Amino acid sequence: MAKPKAPVLGGTKKADLDETAFGADFNGPLVHESVRAELAARRQGTHSTKTRGNVRGGGAKPWRQKGTGRARAGSSRSPIWTGGGVVFGPSPRKYTFKVNRKERRAALRSALSLHADRGSIAVFDPGSFDTPSTKKAAELVGGWDAHRAPLLVVLSDEEAQAAYSFRNLDRASVLPAGAVGIADLVGAGSVLASQAALDQLSERATR
Repeated sequence: MAKPKAPVLGGTKKADLDETAFGADFNGPLVHESVRAELAARRQGTHSTKTRGNVRGGGAKPWRQKGTGRARAGSSRSPIWTGGGVVFGPSPRKYTFKVNRKERRAALRSALSLHADRGSIAVFDPGSFDTPSTKKAAELVGGWDAHRAPLLVVLSDEEAQAAYSFRNLDRASVLPAGAVGIADLVGAGSVLASQAALDQLSERATR
């Protein structure tokens, strides 16, 4: 099996990718489970409704039990009344569930390897963006034949200056390597990363 490589934008060379992190077989069920866990953890879970016991009022019986010709009613806060409580409505809860560390690493390897296999990952030199330039970033991405939107740009924490150049591109998101999740990788059509960011991703996937 050939060693995985990624094109270096702005040049003719190709960068070597870590074989363990970028050469794994794709495990669909494991990636699906990890993406579900990440998206579930992002949910706030603060939605809340009031049951008939929480709604204000309704203490007195609206009318007497018999003799009015109307249906029996014990409270004006019954769920069938306007202004009444909600039946089986949502209440604050946590949506998180656990995916162990070994599974997360394997899912990250699968997502990275999928991009390497498709040729949808490339490397660039963030040092060339000494001053923010969206135009320069657009030209760099425009010269990449394998580019597919949406674009995920991954940088190290020390390369924030380059982030200013890419964050205004249409359908592009910029994330530090430590914050990139499996859901971000799976949802990206192509990935553009600095060498330092790739090293960090490789370390996360293999350590």
